[in-house]
Amino acid sequence: MRYWLFKSEPDAWSWDQQMAKGDLGEEWSGVRNYQARNFMRVMVSGDLGFFYHSQSDKAVVGIVSVIATVHPDSTSDDPAWECVDLKAVQAMPRPVTLAAIKAQPDLADMALVKSPRLSVQPVSADQWAIICKMGGL
Repeated sequence: MRYWLFKSEPDAWSWDQQMAKGDLGEEWSGVRNYQARNFMRVMVSGDLGFFYHSQSDKAVVGIVSVIATVHPDSTSDDPAWECVDLKAVQAMPRPVTLAAIKAQPDLADMALVKSPRLSVQPVSADQWAIICKMGGL
């Protein structure tokens, strides 16, 4: 299993909206960065990811699961753009802020710290465990 982080501006697509989709989940559409798209190309069903609110909250607020592997992005006519489908698994008992992540020395190499603009990024198993613990899981 691989771990990921998916960033979304809460006013564009929020954790509450993701939760409301239930088991049907939602397409992680609109990604227009080749590196982020390439990460989605290697995802498999069952991979887990952090749902991260960017902009205002700047915090990991939940966990999602990949429920459909890469397919054409319905928001684009360009076949170069693809996406996966995600469903909410659970909310973080305590949101884990970017400030808290940056303050944790063991997370200094995390993509969120080094490449903060990338909307889809990998998370190592160790980073996953640390953030889950910080969030009360």
